[in-house]
Formats: sequence, structure tokens, C-alpha cells
Amino acid sequence: MLARSNRVTDARDFRAISRKGRRVSNEHTILHVVSTGSAPSRFGFIVTKAVGGAVVRNRVRRRLRAACYSLLPALGVGNDVVIRALPASAEAEWSTLQSEIARGLGSIARRS
Repeated sequence: MLARSNRVTDARDFRAISRKGRRVSNEHTILHVVSTGSAPSRFGFIVTKAVGGAVVRNRVRRRLRAACYSLLPALGVGNDVVIRALPASAEAEWSTLQSEIARGLGSIARRS
């Protein structure tokens, strides 16, 4: 479980990260990343009804959270990440989601 300090919870933060962040698209997700300096890295998740019903959306959100929790030590500090789940993420396995997020974060780090 992500600690409170590692979660994006404010709607204004979601909007700012989505608009200003570097964007990486994958088959199952879209990542938006903004560097924030020395603050702890934070993750936010957008899982809309297009992904599926409430049970499916919550399962996708839990998988995304678990993937981000495992990647948190490698990410370091100073990044805000918003992950938008695409409808295909409902059928994706956890390992697939984790590898896509890791590749996306890695490609953004290489571009910076």
C-alpha cells in the first residue's frame, strides 16, 4: 500500500500533472510525469468507467497501486506521476502492467 505522502489526492494536482507532465503511452496505460524537486514521489490513478464496472475498476486500481509500490524505491524522490488506465488494462496481468509502468518511467527519465 502506498503511504499517504506517496499519493496524489487533490483534483488540482491531478489536473496540473496531466496538463504539464511529460506523457508516455503504452498499450494499457498513459503516464504523465512532472518533476517536483526534493519532495517524495507521488502517484495518482485515473480509472474511468470505460475500463469496466466498479469491481473491475477497483481491481485495476489495486494492481496499478501494487506495481507503483514495488517501483517506488527505484523511482527515487521528486516525481509526481498520474497513471490513466485504458480499457485494455482490465484484461492485463499484473506483471504486464508493472513492466509497462517501469518502461514508461524509464523512458521519461532518459528524455530528461
